[in-house]
Amino acid sequence: MKNKDKILQILGGIAPTLATALGGPLAGVATKALADKLLGRPEATPEEVEAAIIGAAPQDLLKLKEAEADLARYLADAGIELETIAANDRDSARKRQIATKDRVPGILAGIVIVGYFSVLAYLLKYGLKDSGEEVLLLLIGGLSIGLGQVLNYYFGSSSGSKNKDQMIERLKTVPGNRA
Repeated sequence: MKNKDKILQILGGIAPTLATALGGPLAGVATKALADKLLGRPEATPEEVEAAIIGAAPQDLLKLKEAEADLARYLADAGIELETIAANDRDSARKRQIATKDRVPGILAGIVIVGYFSVLAYLLKYGLKDSGEEVLLLLIGGLSIGLGQVLNYYFGSSSGSKNKDQMIERLKTVPGNRA
C-alpha cells in the first residue's frame, strides 16, 4: 500500500483492530476482510482496498466496523491475540538490546525526548510564526508519535488491552453472537 500511514490513521479511530492487524503480520487477513466488506470481493488487490478506504463515504463506516467485528471473531476463533504478538515483539527488541548492549535505541530515545520538549518549549515561548509554521507543526506531530513509541518501548502499553476489552464488550452486544 502506497498510503499505508494515511490508511492506518483513518482506520485507527474507526476500526483500531483492523489498523493494528494491517500494521503487522496479519496484514493479508485484514486486507481480505476489508476487501470483502468494502468491495464485496475478498480477492481484491491491496491497491483497490486502499482506494476504497481513502474514498470511503459515511455509509462505508458501518462496513468498516463490520469488517473489524469479522476480523475480531476470526482472531478469537483462531486463538490469535494481537496484544500478545505486539508484546512479544517489544520483548524481543528489549532482549536484543540487552544481549548486544546496543546503546543506539537509548540514544535515539533521548534525542526524541529532548527534541520533543525543545520544540514544545520553543512553541510555548515564541508561538507560531507566519512562515514555516506548517513545518514546525509537522515536526511536533512526528516527535509526538516518536515520544509515544519511546514510552511504549520502555514502559509498555495498556492501550491494546483496553481496545481488546472494549471490543469484547461490543461483541457481547451483537445479536446472535456466541461471546
